[in-house]
Amino acid sequence: MSEQLLSKQTLSEKEAKLAQDLYHAYTTRQPLKEADYAGYAESEDAAYRVQRQLTEDKKEAVGGYKVSLTSKQTQDMFDSDSPLYGAQVKSHFVKSPHTVNANDVMDPLAEVEMMFTAKEDLSANDSLEDLFHKTTVAPAVEVPDSRFSDWFPSLSKYMVMADAAVGGYVVFGEENDADKLFDKPEDLANVTCELFHDGKKLKDGQASEVLGNPLNSLQWLVKKLDEQGMPLRAGQRVSSGTFLLPESLTKGDWKATFDKGMGAVLLHVDR
Repeated sequence: MSEQLLSKQTLSEKEAKLAQDLYHAYTTRQPLKEADYAGYAESEDAAYRVQRQLTEDKKEAVGGYKVSLTSKQTQDMFDSDSPLYGAQVKSHFVKSPHTVNANDVMDPLAEVEMMFTAKEDLSANDSLEDLFHKTTVAPAVEVPDSRFSDWFPSLSKYMVMADAAVGGYVVFGEENDADKLFDKPEDLANVTCELFHDGKKLKDGQASEVLGNPLNSLQWLVKKLDEQGMPLRAGQRVSSGTFLLPESLTKGDWKATFDKGMGAVLLHVDR
């Protein structure tokens, strides 16, 4: 269904109420309870309509997107058989090193991801090879954060969609042309990462966890947005999916290191 069609469909009273309450929670940091919204968004179209209204209410340019549920394990956790996406405002993509303040977040997690930035408009017809040449890559720590209390991992799939895919912040490191840092598209699947908190290694992860290759996630998103009449434009960023199961983002110093010359991301949490 195209964006034009979705935009012509007036939100139902419940959808409008959900969008309004999500925006209120977004601005006040007062969490919602999912049980209060049973039946408010019961389909993908409804959930994305709510997300679009929420995005409009933020009155800020969309800086890009995050893709969620990019592994079998996370799809199973949220009873889904495919990824989903959330629009992210421009100011929530931030350069490493970055400090997250307590009043910026509600109930955040830490995920280690590969971030792409489009060097030119991307097309639904783009092959992985095309996307490889049209993007930069950067190491990233995504900070998922929901407007619902006690959300992970119990929040329903449609509420995740409505809540901008529980988008918080994306902290990213040095950006490089994908086709200069890597020899071929397949090489992106071989990147590994390590996640540290206050100097202690918590876990490591693999890029292949992201739909086999993060470029597959990017391609999925470009096609999904095209179906909805929203091309992915030059300059927009995409946090493509986590290499590992998320950790609770607690106070202290966080670091994610990547091999294959990608570098590291530094994040300080003051809470």
